Amino acid sequence: MTEPPSRMRILIVDDHSLLIEGLTALLESRGFDVVGSATNGREGVEKALLYEPDLVLMDIRMPDWDGLAATRAIKAQRPEITIVMLTTSAEDEDLFEAIKSGATGYLLKSTRGTAFVEALQGLAEGTPPFSPGLAERLLREFARLSAYAEQPDATAQEPTSQEAAPLTERQTEVLRLVAAGLTYKEVGTKLSLSEHTVRYHMSEIMHLLHLENRSQVIAYAGKLELT
Repeated sequence: MTEPPSRMRILIVDDHSLLIEGLTALLESRGFDVVGSATNGREGVEKALLYEPDLVLMDIRMPDWDGLAATRAIKAQRPEITIVMLTTSAEDEDLFEAIKSGATGYLLKSTRGTAFVEALQGLAEGTPPFSPGLAERLLREFARLSAYAEQPDATAQEPTSQEAAPLTERQTEVLRLVAAGLTYKEVGTKLSLSEHTVRYHMSEIMHLLHLENRSQVIAYAGKLELT
């Protein structure tokens, strides 16, 4: 298995010490750099601000600030830090709230080790990590919220197709493939484009659709039934 580029620096936030030890051993054996750990949300925020990791693996159910509150606190002060939830909860409410709080992905602790490592490696290529079935649920929820936002009396802020500039045929192709879960490199191979060109198209798509991150782009694609 290839090593993650530039040894991704990871902070683990979980209230189970045994899980932290096992996860640390797994990640370091695969070339990641675990810079620290925390056993509650408040400590997680403190260490995230101290160590400034590339990635925080965040549990949800913890004492002294849960993972959702900790995620909001970290993103408010260090928006460049990527946060992925790692939890036993497959509840829709936790999933949706995690993404709204600023999490980039959502993985279940039942995920097999190989699949877990591959999901984290995909982050370097811009692929949000989600356990099977969770991305689809997220798409349905964002599509529902977007439909509500289009109602005349709605006050929701999700972008709508009427507000967004139209995409070119090429941009639509890129959006459809990215939303299907392909990496930028794989999209480039399918469309005979360089990875750099695919990233450029994605930045243009996000600008035209008034979106802030790849998760919102995928949700928008789900609304347009491109996935």
